[in-house]
Amino acid sequence: MSKPRRTEIMPTTYPRALEQALRVLKQGGLVAFPTDTVYGVGAHATLPLAVEQIYHVKGRPRSRPIPILLDNAESLEEVAEDIPPEAWSLAQRFWPGPLTIVLRRSPSVPDVITAGGPNVAVRVPDHEFALRLLHAAGGALATTSANLSGRPDPVTAEEVLGYLEGRIDLILDGGPCPGGQASTVIDLTGVSPTVVRPGPISQQELEEELARLP
Repeated sequence: MSKPRRTEIMPTTYPRALEQALRVLKQGGLVAFPTDTVYGVGAHATLPLAVEQIYHVKGRPRSRPIPILLDNAESLEEVAEDIPPEAWSLAQRFWPGPLTIVLRRSPSVPDVITAGGPNVAVRVPDHEFALRLLHAAGGALATTSANLSGRPDPVTAEEVLGYLEGRIDLILDGGPCPGGQASTVIDLTGVSPTVVRPGPISQQELEEELARLP
């Protein structure tokens, strides 16, 4: 069993919050931070051993891939390939925002993020601090909800602490998440687009946007 960590809590308004978060991430640690939906726990996407820790601290089944948060839609090409026109259309309409898109992964994405599968889930959050953190970290973080697997998604730093105290290095407290609900997930790797998790963006909104494509 791994040794318990000292979990530090720091307001996102603290002048050195971003600097401290980057230090932890570059050293292979885990950082929880607010997004527009719920609090996420993130690891540097290019450090497989760091991503491995997310599964461990959450008790997350190794068969469940971990999404990637991006700082902008243009970064899609760094983590996905064979990107269909539907993805660009949805990204233009709903990003930044609570929509996760499943695409064919790029070979550059570590297997631990995708659970060895062929696809990767990506999103650009609509949250000022999260975007600053993502940009400073190189544009991408492997990130999933900052809870124990199977428990309700946390919307405050206090809820994250209740789940992950002693398990992660840093919690960045940005107050309650404005959305409070996990993102809608749409899979674009099949014959037709499929909503695999309902969320803030309805299937009707998605279908209306996709219907605009030629």
